[in-house]
Amino acid sequence: MSTPEPRSDGELLRAVADRDRGALRELYDRHASWLRARLARRCSDREVVEEVLQDTFLAVWRDPKGYRGTGDVPAWLWGIGIRRLLSAVRPRRPLPLRLLVAPPAPSAEDVVLLGVEHGDLAAAVDGLSPELRAVVRACVLDGLTSREAGRLLGLPAGTVRTRMSRARTQLHEALTREAWT
Repeated sequence: MSTPEPRSDGELLRAVADRDRGALRELYDRHASWLRARLARRCSDREVVEEVLQDTFLAVWRDPKGYRGTGDVPAWLWGIGIRRLLSAVRPRRPLPLRLLVAPPAPSAEDVVLLGVEHGDLAAAVDGLSPELRAVVRACVLDGLTSREAGRLLGLPAGTVRTRMSRARTQLHEALTREAWT
């Protein structure tokens, strides 16, 4: 007797829509660890990360039909998670101290995104100050607007735009220097 194939994420979401708690548990078991790790890269407060993770899956339970069937389920979960993180950190101060605490090693995501896909860009981004790197991460890697990034980083949206402009200039200079050497 062979074991049945695991259900796809789409099948699990349809089962969650039918109020199947086991399907929600299976979806959680499949995605919680990477979602927790990715959220922890944006916020160093473990309690906030755990709260956001639980809120994300509670949102899935409440509205599994929010996934319209287009795109990947993990991307949809990340969208919920990052917005929940923004909501969770808005009233807290001092936010920048929690976000600027650097983890001991780069995540696999950062290594892949910056090292493999962007080549020389990885070294240029590493050369940015922590403040500029945080803005680049929020705006470019997470795809947040300047207003959303500002909420996450505890900065005015104008400051986020100014730092992105500075980061672009520094990245351009670093990449131009690299091309000429």
